[in-house]
Amino acid sequence: MNHTIKFLLLLTATVSMGSCKKFLDEKQRSALTLVNTAQDCQLLLDNYDLNTKYPNDGEASADDYYLSEGSYNNLGEEDRKIYGWVADSRRQSATQQWQYTYRNIYDLNLVLEGLDGKAKGTADATTMNTLRGSALLMRAFAYYQIAQIYAKPYDKATASTDPGIPLITEADINVKSARGTLEQTYAKITGDLKEAAELLPNTSKVVTRPTKAAAYAMLARVYLAMRDYTSAGTAANSALQIKSALLDLNTVSTSSPTPFGPQFSNPEIIFQAVSIGTDYAPPSYGPVGATTDPQVALIDPALISSYDASDLRLQIFFKPNQTTPGAYKFTGNYDAGTSNAFFIGPGTDEMYLVRAECSARAGNANNAMADLNTLLRTRWITGAYTDMTATSADDALVKVLTERRKELVFRNVRWSDLRRLNMETRFQKTLTRTAGAQTFTLPPNDPRYVLLIPGDVITYSTLTQNPR
Repeated sequence: MNHTIKFLLLLTATVSMGSCKKFLDEKQRSALTLVNTAQDCQLLLDNYDLNTKYPNDGEASADDYYLSEGSYNNLGEEDRKIYGWVADSRRQSATQQWQYTYRNIYDLNLVLEGLDGKAKGTADATTMNTLRGSALLMRAFAYYQIAQIYAKPYDKATASTDPGIPLITEADINVKSARGTLEQTYAKITGDLKEAAELLPNTSKVVTRPTKAAAYAMLARVYLAMRDYTSAGTAANSALQIKSALLDLNTVSTSSPTPFGPQFSNPEIIFQAVSIGTDYAPPSYGPVGATTDPQVALIDPALISSYDASDLRLQIFFKPNQTTPGAYKFTGNYDAGTSNAFFIGPGTDEMYLVRAECSARAGNANNAMADLNTLLRTRWITGAYTDMTATSADDALVKVLTERRKELVFRNVRWSDLRRLNMETRFQKTLTRTAGAQTFTLPPNDPRYVLLIPGDVITYSTLTQNPR
């Protein structure tokens, strides 16, 4: 096999060099020999590429938006098939949905190997621990993004035999990859995050760097996907013990197309990460008052109608789409620095919702509603909100899940939520989309909830394709 092709199309990419001139000046040397000190490791970790370009085909497949017939017809064939959940829909190129993420994993493995090699002992213990914890958290974050799209939803009964994802742990393009099991995938993700939580400082001056709060927040997200609600609630609580600030939406512009700016300033962000950009799924901002709109993704009318008139999210998260009268576009991206990439990192609002859901599932309606009301008081017009109550833990759970969808719009969690909630009969949902005379449906627990691995990956590896 040509290792160059394997390198480019399958699992890794060249070391990211944007933040360190030293790497550019010594191109002829192997990447690993350049990771000589703790400072070299920090420079690699501070390359913002590691916080970006994560896959978004899960969000593109979820139910918060739809396309007009004209917009659908303007898509390329691959995007039309993804949109319509066509059985054989897959990306041929591995670049965006797979390679970018494994490139990040490769770079993080460089850091980890450097810390165990030449860089070992080149800084004090606290610095070395922070560097290792940072690399572990970011690698676990990357693994998780791939698992939500290309592996089955976690089911404890079958996880030991369900295929997982390639867990690349070496900075070596010659290492043969294998899918392993889903149990191994999630054990690695949670193991890395637990170790990171032990090593990292509580907080950081910049949200692009991992912290203990971020490790706990990601553990909460992962355990939620695993339907381990006891562990998810404990992790969310640990994250909130460190960082719990919420942004009062009464202080946010209701007219701006980018209300959550400047970039990285939102106090709710626990860890900064964004998906790749997309030409058709939100967010994409057009000039205020324009008669045409670059954002072709239209928000599900049922989602729009679920907000109360006094709920500021209705005005801040959404604006009228100028091209389609009566339709809405998304303007609630927490990453004000990008025009068409989602903010997908964990935030404090998400942690309140995770803890509330887990409390409700544990039978504690009062705690669930306390967390929910804490969040919603910051979302409604001052003086307009009346605390919600629940008649039972089940009632609290329904209310929390309703608000979860309304709060975490286009945060790259909806697809994962659909996958896990479909395992409970009472929360199952059949997704439906139309394009002209065509109607597309996706029933609960359908094999199409696991996307096909890109064609180039299958061609240049021995990985097995997901079934249809």
